[in-house]
Amino acid sequence: MIFNKKTFFLRVGLSFASLAALFFLLSCFSSKPFKTARLSIATSAGKTVDISVEIAATEEERGQGLMFRKKIEDGKGMIFLFEKDQIMSFWMKNTLVPLSIAFILSDGRIAEIRDMEPQSLAAVNSERSCRYALETPQGWFARSGVGVGDKLSVESLSPENLAQ
Repeated sequence: MIFNKKTFFLRVGLSFASLAALFFLLSCFSSKPFKTARLSIATSAGKTVDISVEIAATEEERGQGLMFRKKIEDGKGMIFLFEKDQIMSFWMKNTLVPLSIAFILSDGRIAEIRDMEPQSLAAVNSERSCRYALETPQGWFARSGVGVGDKLSVESLSPENLAQ
């Protein structure tokens, strides 16, 4: 066997690149589980709608979101918590199921609800500064009778409730 420096370094480089790609993919699928909570939404019709959510409170958790999920059941979703009010921007990269998103003010009122399509890289922005975003299976808000102006219980977002 003839030793060729160029071939050797090419093979070593490709091996490292393959390992790096493998570790990246594994990190996408092996992220720690999200904390969960049960939230309540008071509708303008006078009823209370409950939803079980996973909590995305850190930058890492918000970045992962609902990526790579093949199904999300009605009555379940993910709440994105932010430290301050801001214009929000979401996309659907690596998100396999259609979602609806509610942009929520700091007092819990739903400011707007938008639908998002799987794997779309188009930004879905809130029209005004909000504190929270709630993602659910597409159409869940309408099916549950939840709309703009309805109020998520801010008490549901208390540290005691979210620590469960």
